[in-house]
Amino acid sequence: MENFNFDPNENPPENKIVKKEDSPLNMQVSPICMKNGEKTAYVTFSDGKRHAEGEIPKCVILKSEGFSKDELFALEEYMEENLNMLKSMAASVNPIKAMMRED
Repeated sequence: MENFNFDPNENPPENKIVKKEDSPLNMQVSPICMKNGEKTAYVTFSDGKRHAEGEIPKCVILKSEGFSKDELFALEEYMEENLNMLKSMAASVNPIKAMMRED
């Protein structure tokens, strides 16, 4: 089974903004989910006009709108290169706390 461990004594990584050229991409990571008996999480990238959703640990883009094939390949590479950080982010997400948060 995939390891999505998070050490609660460390500060959790936060959802980040990924800079791509001059346009910042907002990135969000879901909490860990079970899919076909395996741990997985979803990573979304958006700049307000374009949107892509990827899955880790497979590091594949599942759906997208507005990104070129080269950009989608770059997003998959980003997920592969930062897989440990993304897994840690997913492990640190507390869905109950997020629902209770007031912005």
